[in-house]
Amino acid sequence: MPLDQSFEGREYPPTPPYEVGREKIREFADAIGDDNPVHRDQAAAKALGYSDVIAPPTFPIVLSMRAAAQVVRDPEFGLDYSKVVHGEQEFRYTRPVQAGDVLQVSVRVESVRVAAGNDLITTRGDITTLDGELVVTAYSTLVARGTAETRSPEETGPTEATGPTEATAS
Repeated sequence: MPLDQSFEGREYPPTPPYEVGREKIREFADAIGDDNPVHRDQAAAKALGYSDVIAPPTFPIVLSMRAAAQVVRDPEFGLDYSKVVHGEQEFRYTRPVQAGDVLQVSVRVESVRVAAGNDLITTRGDITTLDGELVVTAYSTLVARGTAETRSPEETGPTEATGPTEATAS
């Protein structure tokens, strides 16, 4: 079933607050094999000017995946999660995530487009403190494999290639 492209621009409520703990940071660093002492040793982090240990750069996936679940599980959207693969992930920081931060995520559907018979969904998750300070923005692209194949050219619009052009045909 094709995805509802009218979801582009839809925003979801913020997630419940998540308190970032030193142990969670250490466990995440261990899981990804990051031995940097700033993820474990408060003195090492303070020596670099931080108030506490800082999280590895990909740690916000813990929060952003929970927020994106609102989109994935929205029955009106029509996403068949059994056909989904993770296409791309990007984090844009204003500062590192630190132990003691209390964060929430507001997620928005940035785009719903079609490419090669697949639906591509890009979400944006603004990860903020409870006071509204933006810490990091997470962009994620999911690929729903083969879900767009049943669409007619009128439904797909100009974003899906319809085949080779005369200039590229062999």
